[in-house]
Amino acid sequence: MALVLNDRVKQTTTTTGTGTITFASAVTGFETFAQGIGNSNTTYYAIFNGGTDQFEVGLGTLNGNSTTLARTTIISSSNSDNAVDFSSGTKDIFCTLPASKAVYLDASGNPVPTLATNGFAVAMAIAL
Repeated sequence: MALVLNDRVKQTTTTTGTGTITFASAVTGFETFAQGIGNSNTTYYAIFNGGTDQFEVGLGTLNGNSTTLARTTIISSSNSDNAVDFSSGTKDIFCTLPASKAVYLDASGNPVPTLATNGFAVAMAIAL
Protein backbone atom coordinates (compact mmCIF):
# COMPACT_ATOMS: atom_id res chain seq x y z
CA MET A 1 0.00 0.00 0.00
CA ALA A 2 1.50 3.30 -1.15
CA LEU A 3 0.45 6.93 -0.94
CA VAL A 4 -0.46 7.85 -4.52
CA LEU A 5 -1.37 11.31 -5.82
CA ASN A 6 -2.62 11.91 -9.34
CA ASP A 7 -4.25 14.67 -11.35
CA ARG A 8 -7.76 14.48 -12.77
CA VAL A 9 -9.08 11.59 -10.68
CA LYS A 10 -12.80 12.06 -10.01
CA GLN A 11 -15.91 9.96 -9.52
CA THR A 12 -19.35 10.31 -8.00
CA THR A 13 -20.91 8.58 -5.03
CA THR A 14 -24.35 8.37 -3.48
CA THR A 15 -23.02 7.09 -0.15
CA THR A 16 -24.70 8.53 2.93
CA GLY A 17 -23.50 8.62 6.53
CA THR A 18 -19.98 8.58 7.96
CA GLY A 19 -18.74 5.22 6.72
CA THR A 20 -16.79 3.89 3.77
CA ILE A 21 -17.45 5.59 0.42
CA THR A 22 -18.69 3.38 -2.43
CA PHE A 23 -17.78 4.79 -5.82
CA ALA A 24 -20.57 5.22 -8.35
CA SER A 25 -20.12 6.73 -11.80
CA ALA A 26 -16.94 7.69 -13.54
CA VAL A 27 -16.87 11.35 -14.61
CA THR A 28 -16.26 12.05 -18.29
CA GLY A 29 -12.78 13.45 -18.88
CA PHE A 30 -11.37 12.10 -15.60
CA GLU A 31 -9.71 8.87 -14.48
CA THR A 32 -11.42 6.66 -11.93
CA PHE A 33 -9.74 5.96 -8.59
CA ALA A 34 -8.95 2.46 -9.87
CA GLN A 35 -7.13 3.91 -12.88
CA GLY A 36 -5.44 6.86 -11.21
CA ILE A 37 -4.70 5.61 -7.69
CA GLY A 38 -4.86 1.81 -7.83
CA ASN A 39 -6.02 -1.05 -5.67
CA SER A 40 -5.25 -0.93 -1.93
CA ASN A 41 -3.36 2.39 -2.15
CA THR A 42 -3.96 5.49 -0.07
CA THR A 43 -4.61 8.99 -1.38
CA TYR A 44 -5.78 12.40 -0.30
CA TYR A 45 -9.38 13.02 -1.32
CA ALA A 46 -12.03 15.73 -1.23
CA ILE A 47 -15.75 15.03 -1.32
CA PHE A 48 -18.46 17.64 -1.84
CA ASN A 49 -22.23 17.31 -1.69
CA GLY A 50 -23.37 19.90 -4.26
CA GLY A 51 -26.19 22.18 -3.22
CA THR A 52 -25.26 21.78 0.46
CA ASP A 53 -22.47 22.99 2.73
CA GLN A 54 -21.18 19.41 3.24
CA PHE A 55 -17.51 18.81 2.39
CA GLU A 56 -14.64 16.71 3.64
CA VAL A 57 -10.91 16.48 2.89
CA GLY A 58 -8.94 13.53 4.15
CA LEU A 59 -6.62 10.60 3.64
CA GLY A 60 -8.42 7.53 2.36
CA THR A 61 -7.56 3.91 1.59
CA LEU A 62 -8.93 2.09 -1.43
CA ASN A 63 -10.03 -1.50 -1.05
CA GLY A 64 -8.49 -4.38 -3.04
CA ASN A 65 -10.54 -3.75 -6.18
CA SER A 66 -10.84 0.06 -5.85
CA THR A 67 -14.63 0.05 -5.48
CA THR A 68 -14.63 1.70 -2.05
CA LEU A 69 -12.61 4.26 -0.11
CA ALA A 70 -12.22 4.03 3.67
CA ARG A 71 -12.09 7.50 5.22
CA THR A 72 -8.90 6.83 7.20
CA THR A 73 -8.04 10.34 8.47
CA ILE A 74 -10.19 13.46 8.27
CA ILE A 75 -8.09 16.60 7.70
CA SER A 76 -10.81 19.23 7.35
CA SER A 77 -14.57 19.21 6.96
CA SER A 78 -17.82 21.09 7.34
CA ASN A 79 -18.35 19.07 10.53
CA SER A 80 -15.67 20.75 12.68
CA ASP A 81 -12.98 18.64 10.96
CA ASN A 82 -14.71 15.36 11.84
CA ALA A 83 -16.25 12.82 9.49
CA VAL A 84 -19.28 14.31 7.74
CA ASP A 85 -22.60 12.50 8.04
CA PHE A 86 -23.38 12.92 4.35
CA SER A 87 -27.02 13.34 3.40
CA SER A 88 -28.61 11.86 0.28
CA GLY A 89 -27.67 13.07 -3.16
CA THR A 90 -24.89 12.61 -5.67
CA LYS A 91 -21.54 13.80 -4.41
CA ASP A 92 -18.28 14.47 -6.25
CA ILE A 93 -15.15 12.81 -4.86
CA PHE A 94 -11.72 13.57 -6.24
CA CYS A 95 -8.01 13.26 -5.54
CA THR A 96 -6.47 16.43 -4.07
CA LEU A 97 -3.40 17.72 -2.27
CA PRO A 98 -4.55 19.35 0.98
CA ALA A 99 -2.98 22.75 1.61
CA SER A 100 -1.88 21.58 5.07
CA LYS A 101 0.24 18.86 3.43
CA ALA A 102 1.91 21.08 0.82
CA VAL A 103 5.52 22.20 0.93
CA TYR A 104 6.28 25.26 -1.19
CA LEU A 105 8.47 28.35 -1.45
CA ASP A 106 7.13 31.73 -0.35
CA ALA A 107 7.63 34.92 -2.40
CA SER A 108 11.15 35.31 -0.96
CA GLY A 109 12.15 31.76 -1.87
CA ASN A 110 11.97 30.42 1.70
CA PRO A 111 10.41 27.01 2.32
CA VAL A 112 6.96 26.88 3.89
CA PRO A 113 6.45 25.31 6.35
CA THR A 114 9.68 26.63 7.83
CA LEU A 115 10.64 23.17 9.14
CA ALA A 116 11.55 22.15 5.59
CA THR A 117 14.95 22.94 4.12
CA ASN A 118 15.37 24.67 0.74
CA GLY A 119 16.59 21.40 -0.78
CA PHE A 120 13.61 19.49 0.59
CA ALA A 121 11.13 22.09 -0.72
CA VAL A 122 12.70 21.98 -4.18
CA ALA A 123 12.73 18.16 -4.17
CA MET A 124 9.05 18.08 -3.19
CA ALA A 125 8.15 20.62 -5.88
CA ILE A 126 9.91 18.50 -8.50
CA ALA A 127 8.34 15.28 -7.19
CA LEU A 128 4.83 16.72 -7.35
